[in-house]
Amino acid sequence: MLNIRMIIILLFCATNILFSKELKTHNQVKEAINLLEIWLEAQKDYYQLPSVTLAIVHDQEIIWSGGFGYSNPKTKRQTTINTIHSICSISKLFTGIAVMQLRDQGKLQLNDTLQKHLPWYDIENIYPNFGNATIKNILTHSSGLPRESNYPYWTGPDFSFPSSDGIKEKLSAQKTLYPADKYFQYSNLGLTLAGELVSAVSGQDFDDYIGNEILDPLGMADTRTFMPKLLYGEQLAVGHAARNRSGKRPNVPLFNANGIGPAAGFSSTVVDLAKFASWQFRVLDGKNEILESNSLREMQRVHFLDEDWSPAWGLGFSIWQSSGKKFVGHGGSCPGYRSQLLLQPDRKIASIFMTNASGVDSRKYAQTAYKIFESAIETAKGDDKPKKIKNRYKKFLGHYSESPWGGESVVISWEGELAMLNLPTDSPLDITKLRYVSGNKFRRIRNTKDPKYLQVLGEEIEFEVDRSGKVIAMWQHSNYSKKIR
Repeated sequence: MLNIRMIIILLFCATNILFSKELKTHNQVKEAINLLEIWLEAQKDYYQLPSVTLAIVHDQEIIWSGGFGYSNPKTKRQTTINTIHSICSISKLFTGIAVMQLRDQGKLQLNDTLQKHLPWYDIENIYPNFGNATIKNILTHSSGLPRESNYPYWTGPDFSFPSSDGIKEKLSAQKTLYPADKYFQYSNLGLTLAGELVSAVSGQDFDDYIGNEILDPLGMADTRTFMPKLLYGEQLAVGHAARNRSGKRPNVPLFNANGIGPAAGFSSTVVDLAKFASWQFRVLDGKNEILESNSLREMQRVHFLDEDWSPAWGLGFSIWQSSGKKFVGHGGSCPGYRSQLLLQPDRKIASIFMTNASGVDSRKYAQTAYKIFESAIETAKGDDKPKKIKNRYKKFLGHYSESPWGGESVVISWEGELAMLNLPTDSPLDITKLRYVSGNKFRRIRNTKDPKYLQVLGEEIEFEVDRSGKVIAMWQHSNYSKKIR
């Protein structure tokens, strides 16, 4: 016979399953999905990205995930949500969590100097009056250490990353850049040393520790502390450079970060990073899983601000504000790949973006995806009567050519009405809403923030149909755009 506690747990799980299903099928969420797909596909084409893949998470559920383009253009291999990319500096989050696990076990303290655990740490401190760098300093990028180990590993075409021994050998020839705990200086060297700390304090190889203590418990089977060479061109996407003057993106040779792995070596998928995001929401809710709840909260609080109040940094986590909301996460930029993990803890929404191309603003994509879904998810959570587009409007949906003046206009459903979106755009929420007049005619609702003018209508927009009733063009300002799909 089931006890009361078990009944409550079963009811809670059933409610969550039902809620997530309703959330994904709510009309406003479906509109957000459609808008995201239209925008990402256009961004891929207009900016010649080989491929993009993205996932949106709400708490414990993936609301949407998908991929566009080719992970290997040469073989026409389609990118999917299971395509592996370099996640580069997102690696630092796993290294930081490992450090905090060891802190919680009493094996180190954040105020410990690096020398306490790494006796070979012998960089020349040219500001001894400010003391020596601590573990907390390297997690907040305030250690005063130079950005890199003394090797040209970010320089192509070889990207020759040093071994752990090689990093140690050259450390004595390097000097501190700033006084400890004085300025922000992003440092791959610092987080590389954090990985060395994990190995020294735990007594395990760094790769083994991360797998045993973080990746395996979270079921992140497609996440590794290195780039899986045997999967290159298959499940592992082929990296591409930034666009050159001819508009092309040459292939970038496969790299392996070797000794710099704790700072920049990991590879993963959007699905695995979605699991990582959901784990964080669970822990922030009070579940001590892998890491103590208060320790993750500690990591995601601001611990260092530079003297100009920017950037803000937690313990391993980048922290920023947008539209008055706090975001945490990290970006990744390695040869041929860009990625971003973004979380908004209060709303329990995360977005994960990956592309196999350099020269891309990955945070912009993750932040824009978040904006597209934020309102839709909040509406779906509290709205029993979703706004649905009228069937007679559906024939007008589609893409209309704006050549030679621009790319295209797309007519979409938004909040149950027709709306227009110009492509390409970096602001897909700059949508023009339409008000039905009669027949095939609509009028533009003027875009204004003054509530007195929200209902003021602009020019007429008329859709032209052929004898069969098929929409063939959209007229505006006495000119027309042909429907292309």
